[in-house]
Amino acid sequence: MDSMERIYREHGKTVYGFLLTRTGDPDTAEELTQETFCRALRQVNGFKGDSSVSTWLCGIAKNVWLEYVKKRTRQRNMEALQDFDAPEAEWQADSLSVQDSQILMWENMEILKAVHNLKEPARETMYLRLVGNLTFAQIGEILGRSENWARVTFYRGKETIMKEVKRNEQ
Repeated sequence: MDSMERIYREHGKTVYGFLLTRTGDPDTAEELTQETFCRALRQVNGFKGDSSVSTWLCGIAKNVWLEYVKKRTRQRNMEALQDFDAPEAEWQADSLSVQDSQILMWENMEILKAVHNLKEPARETMYLRLVGNLTFAQIGEILGRSENWARVTFYRGKETIMKEVKRNEQ
């Protein structure tokens, strides 16, 4: 327990800042930070040391945040369904932040199929960046490459996806 308290003191502000940028709400960020550390405590045996502690914690925080966004979106959709006269657009976009809207956009099957069809290492780089929300430096560290390599690989993967989506639209 003492080591977890030390980890919280050392990395709590980082995790909170990470979540605050995504939620835009200090209270929600604090709540999600607490959930992140609760999960980290339960999953501490799963930490293998392949990345820094802050990277590991931010990965957990990202998952906590994604679950929060999905739950909040489902709740809003259910509330809108109860009011049958509400326009359909309100079901999905009512009061969503930019980050929430991006999450919904990335749930688009065609884009996910395009990411899945990328060749390695572009596919893994795209997943780490888009789903894991890791920095290019962290991606480079995980894949044993440079930060610049991760940036270029991500850019090329994004260009390939854009071409694929445009081709499918035609």
